Amino acid sequence: MSFPPVKEQLDRIIRNTVEVISEEELEQKLTRSFETRTPLKIKLGADPSRPDLHLGHSVVLQKLRDFQDLGHEAILIIGDFTAMIGDPSGKSTTRPQLTAEEAKENGRTYFDQASKILDRKKTTIRYNADWLGQMTFNDVIRLSSHYTVARMLERDDFEKRYRSREPISIHEFLYPLAQGMDSVHLRNDIELGGTDQKFNLLVGRDLQREYGIHPQVCITMPLLVGTFGQDKMSKSLGNAICFNDTPEDIYGRVLSIPDDLIETYFTLLLPTPERSPESFREMVNESPREAKRTLAKEIVALFHSGDLAVKAEDHFDRVFVHKKAPLEIKEFAFSASSIPLVDLLVALKAVNSKTEARRLISQNAIQINDTKISDINFEVTLDQESKTIKAGKRKFFNVVLKKDL
Repeated sequence: MSFPPVKEQLDRIIRNTVEVISEEELEQKLTRSFETRTPLKIKLGADPSRPDLHLGHSVVLQKLRDFQDLGHEAILIIGDFTAMIGDPSGKSTTRPQLTAEEAKENGRTYFDQASKILDRKKTTIRYNADWLGQMTFNDVIRLSSHYTVARMLERDDFEKRYRSREPISIHEFLYPLAQGMDSVHLRNDIELGGTDQKFNLLVGRDLQREYGIHPQVCITMPLLVGTFGQDKMSKSLGNAICFNDTPEDIYGRVLSIPDDLIETYFTLLLPTPERSPESFREMVNESPREAKRTLAKEIVALFHSGDLAVKAEDHFDRVFVHKKAPLEIKEFAFSASSIPLVDLLVALKAVNSKTEARRLISQNAIQINDTKISDINFEVTLDQESKTIKAGKRKFFNVVLKKDL
């Protein structure tokens, strides 16, 4: 098997990284791989704490794809076992634990989603319950003996919680050890992660050394800031753009990001090693609006297709620029000829609750055939002629009276 020259590989691998521990060891591993024509094993773990991957995950996935393109072996770990512990990284309180069933259900779609970035045929998928679930209590004691409480408390989030007298559960200390055992079991050469994973990656490096394995190189990537422009992207914070979002939603959400994030999103999210950061900067300086539209189209194309990206842009212009209804609106038929608007909004899943429905109505955020409705007691009369319901800025529904059979 042939690989690009080591210098060429290094340039691509180091691009966009925050830290490589260490670059010297990385170069040594790449040189040995090049000379022996043996691909390196590159590990990336993802705990299925939620069922959807978002653009924040794509930053490290893009780096894993870089390694694939260079000829190395990509190993994606679905942390169905570690998800039952709960990663304490960046948390000020104990993370809720998932059941085995919840972890497996969430992890079921991870590979399909990740394959929107990774080369499916060149990706090895592993579930860490396969080896962690087989460990005996004696194995866990032996594993725990390799790390001290003092070392654990060097971790920033543990130290803060300890000093503020916030409880730290013993099982949280086991999380980095369990993740480290993944590296021992796989004997991988390199592990990728966000900057919040640095401690866990270093534990894996230490444990490999303790178990007589050549230690992995740790590569950390930036944490993507969410659409509000402040905290890191997280579905729980409502600032995430998910892989499985519709093309229209992805396009619209990308356009909502602050202008100062445009260059960062271009650099971290798009697989364009031939582009220079300067080219992104010039595009943003010349016209932030057009740069953001280009960014939105390219991200939609990455997760869906170029054709759907064009349609998403047309949809946005029609609905938000020209204030018209979308060309395609899903139709719902109801058997009742009269339905309270609050109940109708809940039935359409335009809102999560009657309280939210009443709030939107009172804020004049509900329209029926372009007429704003402000009466929370309004009754919608249905017949064979379709009525268009607009909820907020983005949700449209056509409703009709169900025909008698």
